[in-house]
Amino acid sequence: MTDPTRGSGVPDRARKRFPGISTRAWEHPADRSALVALRKLSGFDDVLKKLAGLVSERSVRLMFLATAVRASERQFPHIHDMVRDAAYVLDLEKVPELYVTQDPRPNAMCIGMETPVLVVTTGLVEMLDEEELRAVVGHEVGHAMSGHAVYRTMLLILTGIAARIAWLPLGNIAITALITALKEWFRKSEISCDRAGLLVGQDLQASMRGLMKLAGGHHLAEMNVDAFIEQAEEYERAGDLRDGVLKLLQLLPQSHPFATVRVARLKKWAESEEYRSIMAGAYPRRADDPDTSVGEQWRATAESYARSVKESKDPLMGLIRDITGGAGDVGGRIRDVFSGSGARGAGTDGSGADGAAEGKGSGSGGS
Repeated sequence: MTDPTRGSGVPDRARKRFPGISTRAWEHPADRSALVALRKLSGFDDVLKKLAGLVSERSVRLMFLATAVRASERQFPHIHDMVRDAAYVLDLEKVPELYVTQDPRPNAMCIGMETPVLVVTTGLVEMLDEEELRAVVGHEVGHAMSGHAVYRTMLLILTGIAARIAWLPLGNIAITALITALKEWFRKSEISCDRAGLLVGQDLQASMRGLMKLAGGHHLAEMNVDAFIEQAEEYERAGDLRDGVLKLLQLLPQSHPFATVRVARLKKWAESEEYRSIMAGAYPRRADDPDTSVGEQWRATAESYARSVKESKDPLMGLIRDITGGAGDVGGRIRDVFSGSGARGAGTDGSGADGAAEGKGSGSGGS
């Protein structure tokens, strides 16, 4: 493929390119297993694409053509260059269109499956510096390449069904369970695309700064990334079982991870052997995607969750470890906690559970 960044004004700082890279390289195990399974369902992807294309994709693109500014060589050229650069780094042949829309709230999103459209708000453009914005653009390109709009389409369909059968208790419970599972996949898709943004920008500090600004605004001189990561650690280990339950209840309705958790997860991944291998050129290739085993991906997901529970400092995850490990007097511990006696948080090692420490971010499908 011709280098689309040549002569486009992209900064001279050298970035590694990943020819033929599969989205499996950056996808969180839970996200990856769901996507691999969905892609294996004969005709499923085509049905969802047609549903999305007939209704949302066409109307959304027309709306943004009419009401927003499309980035190009003549409009927001620096952002246009970032999209081209992201497509080049991740070896995406068709560069997605990107629109800038007037909205003071910082947000970014990827809409559509057949022909994805990227959207960033003026609030985001004004708040982030060039490298921070580059990571966000890479994040949205990651959404486009992984086909994460499938989650949104399924959520919209299931939410509509849930509204129509709300009077059927058992039917509504079943749909609600599916929606909860989809939101869990969606949260993991945000973790995935934070990684894609890092692969595109290849600047961990910029990626973390951008996420921190989504939480605290543009006053960078008043914030500190290390202190922000300490917040994530305090959030995870804070309190007793009651706090663990409250965190879980706060998590379930959300579609995005909490900002502090996202920063901590991204830093951990950037320090992992997996990231180092990708940067060294050893990564899954999309040519091998058709041969990917669904069973292997689900096993990887199970291992990921088990590892998260094992390593977590969260008191609720500590209780789960005790239960699965056969610890005695679990009932007594629960009784003591909720009777006001308190409980000592279990677990003393590790870096946190993906599942119990994630929540809302900055908009539907956004950065």
